[in-house]
Amino acid sequence: MKLVRGAWKLLVAIKDGLVLIAMLLFFGLLFAALNARPGSKAIVPGALVLDLKGTIVEQPEEQTPFAAFSGRAMPREYRARDVLRAIDTARTDDRVKALVLDLDSFAGGYPATLNEVAEAIRRFRDTKKPVLAYATAYTDAGYRLAANASEIWVNPLGGTIFTGPGGNQLYYKGLIDKLGVTTHVYRVGKFKSFVEPYTRADQSPEAREASQQLLGALFGQWREAIAKARPKAQVAQFLASPDRMIVAANGDIAKANLSAGIVDMLGDRIAFGRRVATLVGSDTNKPVGTFNTIKYDAWVGANPLARTGDNIGVVTIAGDIVDGEGGPGSAHGDTIAKLILDGLAKKNLKALVVRVDSPGGSVLASERIRLAILEAKKKGLPVVVSMGGLAASGGYWVSTPGDVIFAEPGTITGSIGIFGIIPTFEKTLAKIGITADGVKSTPLSGQPDVYAGTTPQLDTILQAGIENGYRQFLARVAQSRGMTPQRVDAIAQGRVWDGGTARQLHLVDRFGTLQDAVGEAAKRAKLDPAKVHAEYLEKEPSVAAQLAASFADRDDDDATEQAGGDVFARIAAERRGLLAQAIGDVRRLASAGSVQARCLECGGLGPSDSGAADARLLDLILARVGL
Repeated sequence: MKLVRGAWKLLVAIKDGLVLIAMLLFFGLLFAALNARPGSKAIVPGALVLDLKGTIVEQPEEQTPFAAFSGRAMPREYRARDVLRAIDTARTDDRVKALVLDLDSFAGGYPATLNEVAEAIRRFRDTKKPVLAYATAYTDAGYRLAANASEIWVNPLGGTIFTGPGGNQLYYKGLIDKLGVTTHVYRVGKFKSFVEPYTRADQSPEAREASQQLLGALFGQWREAIAKARPKAQVAQFLASPDRMIVAANGDIAKANLSAGIVDMLGDRIAFGRRVATLVGSDTNKPVGTFNTIKYDAWVGANPLARTGDNIGVVTIAGDIVDGEGGPGSAHGDTIAKLILDGLAKKNLKALVVRVDSPGGSVLASERIRLAILEAKKKGLPVVVSMGGLAASGGYWVSTPGDVIFAEPGTITGSIGIFGIIPTFEKTLAKIGITADGVKSTPLSGQPDVYAGTTPQLDTILQAGIENGYRQFLARVAQSRGMTPQRVDAIAQGRVWDGGTARQLHLVDRFGTLQDAVGEAAKRAKLDPAKVHAEYLEKEPSVAAQLAASFADRDDDDATEQAGGDVFARIAAERRGLLAQAIGDVRRLASAGSVQARCLECGGLGPSDSGAADARLLDLILARVGL
C-alpha cells in the first residue's frame, strides 16, 4: 500500500507541476504579447510596407489560439478601414519616405473595396512620395492596387496574365439524382440563382443574363481604372491576345509584361530591396536587399482612430447573416441587434451609420437587425446606410431603414428575393432497402420528413410562406425607396446589380465612402462633420483573440520570406479552392436552417466568409486523413 500511495503522490506531483509550468508559460507569453503590441515602439523612418498576405475585408474574423499555434494558419484578413487609415496617415508623415506594396500573397477583395484602397494609394503617390509594388505574378485584384504605383516590379521567373471576372460554377443535380436525394426548393424571383446548383446541371438563361450584365459592368470599371492609372500600358492588347504577345516574347511572360508596359522593372526580391534601400536607406548590419521598414501593424497601432467630438455610431454588418450570437466574421443577428441597442442606450449617439458588406443569409436574422436599426429612428436619430463591397439579398434587407443609402460604383447590390431548401432522402434509403412508414394524425405529422419526403400540403404551405416573405421584402424596399411594390418587383426578382446601375434604378442614392456616410449623418444630426467621430459598435476582442493575433503577427515577422506563386501555382490554388467549395456546398445543403435571402453571384467576385469557412473545413478534413 505504501508503494501505491507513493506512486499516487508522484503522479499528483507531476500533474501539479505540469499545470504550473503551463500556467507560467501562458502568462509569460501573454506578458510578452501585450508588451509587443503594435504602437508600443517608436517608429523609425523608412518605407511603410503593406505586405498583404491575405484578403482585405470589412470586418476580420477573430483568430483563435488554436489556429495561431496549429501550424495551419489561414490567410490573414485585413480590415479595410485600417488599411485606408494607414495609407492616408502616411501621406503627410515625414517618417514615411515611401510606400511598398508586397502583393505576392495578396488574395484580393471585393471590387468596391479594391477601388477605395487603390484611390488611397493614388493620393499617397500624388504627394510625390514613391510607391513601389512587387509580386512574382499579379492577380487582377493585385494589379488593381499595383497600377497606382510609381514603379511596378515583377520577378523575371514569374509574370502576369489577366483573367477577368467569371468562370464556372459547380452544379450538383446529376450527383444528387444518382444519390437519390430529393431537393425541395421554395423560391421567388426568376433571377434567384442560389438554389440552381442543387436543381440544375447548368446555368439558367436568367442567371446567365444577370451574370453577364454584372460581370461586364465590373470588368469595365476595372479596365477603365487601369487605363487611367497606366495610360501607356497595353492592357487592352494583353487582354485580347495574351497568347500572341507571350509567344512573341518566346514564352517569357515577365518579358512580355515589360514590353507591354504592364510592369516597369524585372527583378528578384534582393534587387527590389536594393532599389527601395536607395530611396529610404538601410541598415548595413542586415542582409543585402533589406531596407528601413515601417511595419503595417506598428503603423496602424501608432495611428489610432480619432476619439474627439460627438459620437456617430457605426454598426458593421459583414459576412453571412446568420441566426443567433457569435463573433466577427459572420453577421449574427442577435449579436448585432444587441450592439445597436446597447449603443443607443449607453453611447450618447447623435446618428447611426449602418455599414453593410454582406451577401445576405437568414431572413429571420436580417429582420432582427432591421428592427434594431428602427429603434434608432424611433429615438429621432438619422440613419445612413453605407454599402461596402456588397449589400445583396439580406444585406439589402437590413439597408431598408436608411434615410439615405451610399454605395460605390463597384458595390454589388440588389438580389431582392428569398428562398428555402430542404433535402430529403427517401430515394437514397430505398436504394439500400430502407423504407419509412407510420401513423400520422394530420397531413403535417412528422413533416418535414427527411426519411419519406414532404407532403403536398407542406410544399404548398412553405411555398406560400416564401411568397409572403417576398411580398414583405418588396413592401420594405418600396416604403424605403418611395416606389410602388410593382416597380420594385420589376427590378427585383433576385437580380444582382452593380452600384452604378443600382443608383440609376434608385436602389441607392449616392456614391460615397464610409467617411462620406459619417459626414452625411453628422449633417442630418445638425452637427459639424469636422467635429464628430465614428463610434464603432462592436465587441472588444477577447484576451485569447488578442494573444492569437499577436503571435500570428510575430509569425509573419519571423517567417522566412516565400516567393509568391507563378501561373501554375495559381492554378493549383484554384483546384484547392474548387474542392473546398464543393465540400462547403454539401455543408450548406445539409445545414440551411431557415428562409434565406442570399446571393450566389457574389461569392466569385471577392473574398467571402463562406469561402474562408470552406477552406477551414477542407483543412480539417485533410488533417484528419493525414494529408
